[in-house]
Amino acid sequence: MRRPFARMPGRGTPPAARGRELARTAADGAADVLRPVVVLTRGAARLAVAARRRWSATPPERRGPTAFLAGACLLLVYLMPYGPLAAGAALLAAAVWAGRDRAEPEAAEDEDAAARRQERLTALYEALVPYFSSPDDPHPLYAHEGDTEQVFSDAESDGDGRLTALRLRYPPYFRDGEPEARARIEQLLYAKCGRGREYLFDWHEDDNRLDLAVLDPLPTDIGAQPYVTAQGESVLGFTDAAGVRRTLPVRTDSGDRDEPPVLWRTGPRSTEPHLLALGQPGTGTTTLLRSLALQALPHGEVLVVDGGCAGEFGFLAGRPGVLAVESTVGGALALLRWAAEETERRLTRPAGGDGAGGGRSAGPRPLWIVVDRPAALTHLAAADGRADPQGLLEVPLRHGRAANVTVVVADQFDCADSVGAAVRDHTRARVVLGPASARQVESVLGAPPHTTPVYDVPPGRGYVRLGQGPVHRLQVPATPDPHHRETPEALRRAVLDLLPEPADTAAARAG
Repeated sequence: MRRPFARMPGRGTPPAARGRELARTAADGAADVLRPVVVLTRGAARLAVAARRRWSATPPERRGPTAFLAGACLLLVYLMPYGPLAAGAALLAAAVWAGRDRAEPEAAEDEDAAARRQERLTALYEALVPYFSSPDDPHPLYAHEGDTEQVFSDAESDGDGRLTALRLRYPPYFRDGEPEARARIEQLLYAKCGRGREYLFDWHEDDNRLDLAVLDPLPTDIGAQPYVTAQGESVLGFTDAAGVRRTLPVRTDSGDRDEPPVLWRTGPRSTEPHLLALGQPGTGTTTLLRSLALQALPHGEVLVVDGGCAGEFGFLAGRPGVLAVESTVGGALALLRWAAEETERRLTRPAGGDGAGGGRSAGPRPLWIVVDRPAALTHLAAADGRADPQGLLEVPLRHGRAANVTVVVADQFDCADSVGAAVRDHTRARVVLGPASARQVESVLGAPPHTTPVYDVPPGRGYVRLGQGPVHRLQVPATPDPHHRETPEALRRAVLDLLPEPADTAAARAG
């Protein structure tokens, strides 16, 4: 039996097909030969574009020194042994690295992200149609299966395709001046763009435009520490950089950095001399009071009324500048009665007189009245048939600005109705901490928040408003009770370092 022989390549193939195969083979061979040239050319072009972009971004006043430095480097390389050869090899390697094929996976990911973003934009557009359309509009911006590009711009998304920034147009007849109409749109955008994040809504009524942006979480790694502030300034916490014009240096476990603070100014020149903080249990209202008391001690005197009776301020007892720490009804009544009389004495005392040497003597040191959970004391006093302790706060609240007396009150949301009328009427600085609805925030601050409140927040997180100013996000610095057994050692030491030494310890050291 004859064994079939192997057919030679191309044997038995029609001439036309064989010609095409030869042409394809030649083309592939030429492509393999020219591939290094293509890579080098593409890399050189990318390097040139990057250099031109860097030169364009250089300020005009720095271009001369930059060109001189580049020329000096080239001259130095030229004068070095084998310098031009080494520079050419380095440039060749950089061109090869820059010209490699690396954009295909990124392009595929970009296309997938763009597709997901477009799907979300389409769904959002359809959801906004009932709110931004009218049957009497001959040319509506919003209509089912309409064009999203004419209303949406500057859309950005994260890796999951969720929107992080968006600018949208709305028709002129939309009632953007009504809070209820705005709230409906903001709630819809919050639901469609992804819950669990905090959004900033910036309404531009004159341009019929709404800007949406996702806010980064506020830092929670800032603890108690001495702050670089002027006398009469207290740090309530830290907020967004766009909300304030000042930053403070702070120390954290990850290093030193600058953060934008919310500064509260107290004293005779303050327009908001007293503060009220409300929140749910465990949200940081007591932490805020501890932070303010520690900041007040270097320049003033502090008395504390602890209505929670949990010993949260026991570490302050016996320290210089701390007049008293009371947690019982009888002790609170006696302490607040003395505070009211002291306020009256300060009013009758001249602010400054001729001191020795013809100078003017300084006025009394600032007095801080820190009251935690006064509603609980009111209830206990009523049960014993005693006077309401909150009634004794009326004199310091009403005349504290002139007497250099500051009142700070904190309580819980479920006891907000029991907060006295004098406290509500004279506390123009307001803080809301913890999870709260927009309606709750507005009821305390007098204005709605400019962001969507979230319900999963760390302790000390909330909103603040000073007088008639804007509403700011707020993160209170961590200031735990140093005597609590669960307090981390680093935070405990940070709080204790801010306390002045007890009088007996200071005397023993001096002796």
